[in-house]
Parts: sequence; C-alpha cells; structure tokens
Amino acid sequence: MSRTARDVVFVDGVRTPFGKSGKGLYAETRADDLIVRVIRELMRRNPGLPPERVDEVAIAATTQIGDQGLTLGRTAAILAGLPKSVPGYSIDRMCAGALTAATTAGAGISFGAYDVVIAGGVEHMGRHPMGEGVDPNPRIISEKLVDPSALVMGNTAENLHDRYPTITKERADAYAVRSQEKVAKAYADGKIQPDLVETLVRSAEKGFGLATQDEPPRPGTSMESLAGLKTPFRAHGNVTPGNAAGLNDGATGTLLMAEEVAEELGLDAKMRLVDFSFTGVEPEVMGVGPVPATEKLFARQGITIDDVGLIEINEAFAVQVLAFLEHFGIADDDARVNPWGGAIAIGHPLASSGGRLMMQLARQFAERPDVRYGITTMCVGLGMGGTILWENTNYEGGK
Repeated sequence: MSRTARDVVFVDGVRTPFGKSGKGLYAETRADDLIVRVIRELMRRNPGLPPERVDEVAIAATTQIGDQGLTLGRTAAILAGLPKSVPGYSIDRMCAGALTAATTAGAGISFGAYDVVIAGGVEHMGRHPMGEGVDPNPRIISEKLVDPSALVMGNTAENLHDRYPTITKERADAYAVRSQEKVAKAYADGKIQPDLVETLVRSAEKGFGLATQDEPPRPGTSMESLAGLKTPFRAHGNVTPGNAAGLNDGATGTLLMAEEVAEELGLDAKMRLVDFSFTGVEPEVMGVGPVPATEKLFARQGITIDDVGLIEINEAFAVQVLAFLEHFGIADDDARVNPWGGAIAIGHPLASSGGRLMMQLARQFAERPDVRYGITTMCVGLGMGGTILWENTNYEGGK
C-alpha cells in the first residue's frame, strides 16, 4: 500500500457569456444546459484528452433546486456525453462554489485518487433567486447567533462600510468605474473572448440565437452616472447597483489534472496549484472574508502580498475589494488587481464566478512570465472567505 502527493495543474477553462437575470440572455435557457455546454467545449478544445480519462466532475451551484439540482455534476456529465463510467457530484459553498470544486477535486488529484477532473459551477439567478426554497433554522435569529443583516448580502456590504469608514461611497464608485473601463479595454484588446463559448439561447418571442459576449458590462459608466443611484439596503447608504455586482446567469468549467498526466497527454499546464485556504468570519461582515483566508495561506507558505504579482479578486461589492486592498496596503488602482476588470462589470453568477477568476489568471500568467505567483480570492455568503495560491508555469524569473 502507498500514498502519493502530486502537483496539480490548471490546463484549461471555459465559460458561457454571463447574462443578466430576469429578461436577460438565458431567461428561457435551462441552467443544466449551460454547464453541459461548458463541459462539451472543454472536451472539444482538448482533443488529446480521452473522455474516459476524466475521473470526476464536480459542479457547484448555490441554489440546488430544479434544473440546478439532482446531483448536477453527475447529470451534467451524462448530458454532456461523457462515458457513463465518469462520476460526478454537486457542491455548495455559495459564491465560492467553483473555487471549492477546484480545491476539493484538486486535492483528490494530489492524493492520487484522480488523474483528471472537471470542476466548475453554474448559477441561473433568473430561474433560482438566491435563497429560493430554503428554510433557515429560526434559532439563527431567535438565539442571536447572527445579526439579521447577515442574511442579506447588501446589508453585509453596508456593515463593511461601517467597519472601514475610510471607504466612502465615492471611493467605491470610483473603483466601480475603473472596473467597467478595464473590462471595456479587455474586450477591445481581445483578452476576454478566448474564454467564452458561444451558447445557444431561445426565446418564445424571438426564436433561437447565440450568446457571444457578456451582457452585464456598462461601457461609459461615469462617476456622475453612479452618483445619483439609490442605496436600496440603507437610507443614505453607500451600496448601489452601480458599485456592486448584479444578479446574473452563467456557467464556468475548468480542467485540472496531475502535472505528470498533462505531460503524458501533451496538454499545456498553464498554472500550478500551490495551496488554498478557507476561513470563517462574522457573517454580518462577510465581505472581509478574503483577508483572513489570504493571511492564513500566507502564514503557512511564509510569503507576503509582495510575493504576489497578480490578484484576481471577485467583485461582489466594491467595498469588499477595497477592504482587502486597504488591509494589505495596496492602492485602489494597483495594476496587479483585476487587470481585466471584474464582476461589477462582467457579472457574478454566484457559484460559477470562481472559474472565471481562475481562467483569467491563467491567461494573464501566459502574458507575464515575470510573475511567479498569483491568487484567486473571494468573499462568501454567511461569513467566509477563500483564497487559492497559484504558480505560473511560464515563470522565467523576476518577481
């Protein structure tokens, strides 16, 4: 008998364009069809990978009901045409679902239980609003285990503004404007499009069509246009629809495998999984989660933020990103942070968003052989944070 520990690498990632919930791109498209499209495209883009070599399909969804239920990883694998021998499962860590799918399945690779896994996430917030069908135990509120504001993400963002009084609404709006500008530039430069797979959509009124680009971005957003937006979570508050991610639909998938298996199959390992960390925080200020998760990881690895050359942080709310930057002494406009913009512009389909962070970091690594380490990090509902440390396989020296 033996145990093994192997290096885990990110080989590829793909996602559907993200849509606006409600009457957006995917109003009449099933959630499971979105993730099936992603899995099929991953296999199409990697013809050197025999389908039977896939050992696991881990798919996250925050609201595991309806077309996001029924052990989605397994049903999606079957619907995508993978061999019936390929198992699958669902996972839920709210916004960090795809991150957790990658770390959980990746740990299985390192342990030697898997060679190849598909890890991803899907969220159709138009069909399944966050919290649909849940029945929170009344003890949570009656025994004051958490403040009632902890159950409304926008309220937790307002609470974070209270904790960080230097993060004003104007500062949050300015960050949001930069996110929109960076996404617009990334699209103009062709940076985002390679991660997208054209996705069939249907409308009873308009017929069939193709989703080819993200629907949420608002090019031309200005400080003036954000200044007058309402603050729905608190009278005279700081959080608005302009400095927060919207309600979105979309799916992401990533292909992870043992580094030696990638070499065997002739596939390009784009980045190496070094370590990861999840931690809990007070649910009332869930947005601060990336701070202790990253600190915990850094302490274990003996590194600091100065060793990290690229940071992909999910933009659930501008204040949450700014709290992270303030803690680590990083300027609001630091070039390392979300170089191609983030969820405030692109959208945040909850459990799928971690996949987008990973694939964008991998593409940035390919352009930056001078950068050795990068992180993907995000806050998580009910008071958590998660961070993954990645190493650039294209690293050629420098910081």
